[in-house]
Amino acid sequence: MRLKIPSGIATFPREIFKLSRSLEILDLSGNSLLSELPSDFGRLHNLKIAFFSDCGFTAFPKQLAECRSLEMVAFKGNGMKTIPEGSLPPNLRWLILTNNLIDGLPRSIGQCHRLQKCMLAGNQLTSLPEEMANCKKLGLLRLSANKLEELPAWLFTMPELSFMAFAGNPCLQTETVVANPVLSLIAWEELQVKELLGEGASGVISRGLWTTSADSDAKQVAVKLFKGEVTSDGSPIDEMAACIAAGTHSNLISTIGKVHGHPNEQRGLVLELIPPHFENLGLPPSLQTCTRDNFTPGKYFTIQKCKNILVSIASAATHLHKTGITHGDLYAHNILIDEAGHALLGDFGAATVYSKTHGHSEAIEKLEVYAFGHLIEDMLSLLDPEVFGEKEAFIEEELNELHYRCTRPVVKERPLFQEILKELNGL
Repeated sequence: MRLKIPSGIATFPREIFKLSRSLEILDLSGNSLLSELPSDFGRLHNLKIAFFSDCGFTAFPKQLAECRSLEMVAFKGNGMKTIPEGSLPPNLRWLILTNNLIDGLPRSIGQCHRLQKCMLAGNQLTSLPEEMANCKKLGLLRLSANKLEELPAWLFTMPELSFMAFAGNPCLQTETVVANPVLSLIAWEELQVKELLGEGASGVISRGLWTTSADSDAKQVAVKLFKGEVTSDGSPIDEMAACIAAGTHSNLISTIGKVHGHPNEQRGLVLELIPPHFENLGLPPSLQTCTRDNFTPGKYFTIQKCKNILVSIASAATHLHKTGITHGDLYAHNILIDEAGHALLGDFGAATVYSKTHGHSEAIEKLEVYAFGHLIEDMLSLLDPEVFGEKEAFIEEELNELHYRCTRPVVKERPLFQEILKELNGL
């Protein structure tokens, strides 16, 4: 059973306890006056998911630790400052604490052995507790827009960490990249913004027409206007920096220029318009799959198309990491494909620009290689059983072996993207 009370309460309604046997999802987000939970909150022993985003909790409620079934908790945008020791639910898989004032995590987070997804962007964190290294199942970690002076060495040995964002921290302030450092400024008056194409956490993308004084013919483009606030992935400013630094590549969505002179001083980018025959490869993770993508039932590909997709993304990732950029969100749902399997990697919301002289630069890349291992596994699950011969069996075997190497638990034993790309091209 799911219960949602979107507004109008300042105290926890005790009538909710009448649902203790059946209530699995509780959503009290948006109640800005709600700032505490009753001491007997643990009576909701079947509660699996609890949302308290945009409420008024300044401290993480200790009572949640008594909810033995609780797997997902969200306190986004609460002005939260502290997380007391022992307050995190022991079976937690998904923790969302984006956009708060938290300056430290409890050492007891290391007891959350099932933790897979941890969203901490937009806080005041200066360090991470060493005990967090015990969260061996952690696959996605958002640390962007904090105050981290350095990243701990243990972070780069986490066996399943695949999707990490850490832009906008002091530890990266001196780092620079050379690719595409200067981007053309495109005057707002040269743009006609047309219909909405999509909306994400960081901004809105619309179809646009770009007309310059030198060329009377309007060019079809996409215009992305950023919202400005910190998202679950990080800051739009850092996303823009990564888009610009990425430069041009045949498997990336090209950035044409930066919007200049918006009437509301809104930041924006002008991007190439993707042809309509491209489609999303995957669907975002669900509450059940947590860190893994979903796929449209009945969708199958030939082995050649799967290989083409993997080559495309390995090529894009090789380019990014040579430049000093980790994508941070290398998921099928951020990949667009055409009928032949030519793929484009998009959405730089979780991207981080890092220095190739960073002491852990190779490990940063090899963490993302684990995400590519997930993609290989996804592609293998989408193979068309109707088109399968000796050649297909050989390539499948080679891809299984590559998947094994990309997901080795010891990070330093994984291949780099350049090696992966060479191997895929040789199949």
